[in-house]
Amino acid sequence: VVMQRIREAEREIVFAEFSHRVGEDVTGEVQRRDARSVFITLGKIETLLPSYEQIPGEPYRFRDRLKLYILDVRKTTKNPQIIVSRTHPALVTKLFELEVPEVYDGIVEIKAVAREPGARSKVAVLSHDGQVDPVGACVGHRGTRVQAIVDELRGEKIDIVRYSPDMAEYLKSALSPAKVNRVMLDEANMSTLVIAPDDQLSLAIGRRGQNVRLAAQLTGW
Repeated sequence: VVMQRIREAEREIVFAEFSHRVGEDVTGEVQRRDARSVFITLGKIETLLPSYEQIPGEPYRFRDRLKLYILDVRKTTKNPQIIVSRTHPALVTKLFELEVPEVYDGIVEIKAVAREPGARSKVAVLSHDGQVDPVGACVGHRGTRVQAIVDELRGEKIDIVRYSPDMAEYLKSALSPAKVNRVMLDEANMSTLVIAPDDQLSLAIGRRGQNVRLAAQLTGW
């Protein structure tokens, strides 16, 4: 009975600790996997990376160390189940906070993230200091800061775009690396017609529509 009560108390302690950490980033080590899930340890605590939170095609090898986003903590009849994610857009924000001091300090704000995990992300940034270029700060000297994030996400491409309260400017920026001529806004339907030069059209659309799809996710238009 004493042992059972001790185990129950340990479970309550784990649940209390991790339920307050939902939304945080952590580093874990891959221990094992089954047909659907990957089991990753954080010290002595085991977490679950379900198939729908895994980056498509990412290998999960024994002892691999990964950055993870704590998505949920659930009570079960045994130990608390800690669900982690590699695909959540907030993981990209957390990685920028780790790599870019200006983001961590709040000088540069990440306004929005749109993500197709394993393929590409778009990150909209805004500077609260007129002397700090938000895009340059996030890219880093010779791209070192953003490259560290790309490496952590196993090669996922990252577009850093400048946020603007002027929606037409923001939409133009969101469609980068394509350069578009005009953006015509339909405020009532929150939709926009974009005019692009012939040589920029396929770049604006992106492979299988990826660029324009991410721009729509990023802006909400």
